[in-house]
Amino acid sequence: MATKERVGLVVSNKMEKTVVVAVESRVQHKKYGKIMVRTQRYKAHDEEIKCKEGDRVIISETRLMSRTKRWVVADILSSSEI
Repeated sequence: MATKERVGLVVSNKMEKTVVVAVESRVQHKKYGKIMVRTQRYKAHDEEIKCKEGDRVIISETRLMSRTKRWVVADILSSSEI
């Protein structure tokens, strides 16, 4: 079984070795057909503490690390220019 991967934006890095990543998905409304943007937030483990707010990252599913943390930062695609 392959591990799941998501691409998202880091919205918070205030916790120790943990970042919050917002992943957007576009779904079509069943009845009206309008495209809606759904945002899901995941807590991901960041061992080297490299991620900053605004970074675009790839997260992959891993073992349970805490009650809410089940993802790990696999790669940083682009850094924020802050």
